[in-house]
Amino acid sequence: MGGKLIVFEGVEGCGKTSQMLLCGEWLQSLGVSVVATREPGGTELGLHLRRLLLEKVENKPFGPAQGKPVAEVTELLLYAADRSQHVEQELKPNLAAGKYILCDRYTDSTIAYQGYGRGLNMSLINQLNNIATGGLESDLTIWLDVDVEIGLTRKRGSEPTLDRIEQETIAFHRRVQQGYTELAASYPERIVRVDGSLSKEAVQQAIQEILRGHLKGLP
Repeated sequence: MGGKLIVFEGVEGCGKTSQMLLCGEWLQSLGVSVVATREPGGTELGLHLRRLLLEKVENKPFGPAQGKPVAEVTELLLYAADRSQHVEQELKPNLAAGKYILCDRYTDSTIAYQGYGRGLNMSLINQLNNIATGGLESDLTIWLDVDVEIGLTRKRGSEPTLDRIEQETIAFHRRVQQGYTELAASYPERIVRVDGSLSKEAVQQAIQEILRGHLKGLP
């Protein structure tokens, strides 16, 4: 059985991380070798980049002032650097070893957040994604579709503090959601929508049915 790259995508609070972990447990129960990872932060270098991208800047002597934003293109380049390291260090070797990789975010996140959300040049984003991935695409992307206000309410109820992206305006998150909607319409053979507003059990059942239908070789 060959390796597969299965990506979980969606707006903040859509439930993708918990659903990915549940999916990993299910696949392991079938005897499938599974690796769970994420972007940003799937490598040692990526952990440092994740902090730079998501955490607030603290006041330090002779350091940057608190609250200074990361420039939008800088943000894009940091995500690309994280992805390049992740692909070379984790994704390619594990796929070559025949493992199923479950990845929390991948290239579609950059298109949705930096492209639609930030309004950055889409051709630049596509070029950077191609450089970072070497052309490696997901075998299947699960898009957990949930209203952005519901997702953010979930986040506020489960997290003591929101990260830098989660604190963006509701308009920003709606643009991100529009990005996912248009991506799913453009790549129906790769991206499959799941109603993220359903119960956790119902969402997981839907994901399992999708995987059985799309990925050959599952026991």
